[in-house]
Amino acid sequence: MADASSLSRRMFGLTVRKNAHPDMRRLRREAGDASLHGNKFWRSSCLTMDYLKKHPLEKGARVLDLGCGWGLGGIFCAKQFDARVTSLDADPSVFPFAKYHAELNNVEIETWRCRYEKVTQKDLSRFDAVIGTDICFWDQLEDPLYNLTRRALRAGVGRVLLVDPGRSPFRRLAQRAAEKLDAEYCEWQTLRPIKASGCIMRAGPA
Repeated sequence: MADASSLSRRMFGLTVRKNAHPDMRRLRREAGDASLHGNKFWRSSCLTMDYLKKHPLEKGARVLDLGCGWGLGGIFCAKQFDARVTSLDADPSVFPFAKYHAELNNVEIETWRCRYEKVTQKDLSRFDAVIGTDICFWDQLEDPLYNLTRRALRAGVGRVLLVDPGRSPFRRLAQRAAEKLDAEYCEWQTLRPIKASGCIMRAGPA
């Protein structure tokens, strides 16, 4: 049996458990399988954290982490910027994984079960930044995420940051937001601690 210490990663100041870690196995038994792909570590999380390390949020920012899965993007914000983080997902079975990693890294997060199309402009007005990693993986997610981005900007959110390995639905979303919402869209890559590459869409003045 592998030593538990070899079943964790250190990345961008966070401790992240690997899938084979006993705690992850236990959480899967208790929570069941996530239905919307939020049940594992995604490499794009490294892109989100690397970008935010180079383009930091203000201290104490109020952050909404869309389609949070394990919640690593939001947890990074809480750890690095003392952000007040709300982790949103339509699938509540991911929340034990997010809460576990928050506790492991000595931060707190709030969880919110909701679908993207149900997040109102009034809801979004409570946040300074909206982030989302690896969440535009189906064609039918393009419209809800574009509309949410538009609502966020109208609500005064300073930054919307969406990150993806480069799937075609995300590229269409990013191009559409660049044309109609004055968003920026670029390629991004990291070599350490994990090699990852993809695309980043940023909208908003901050």
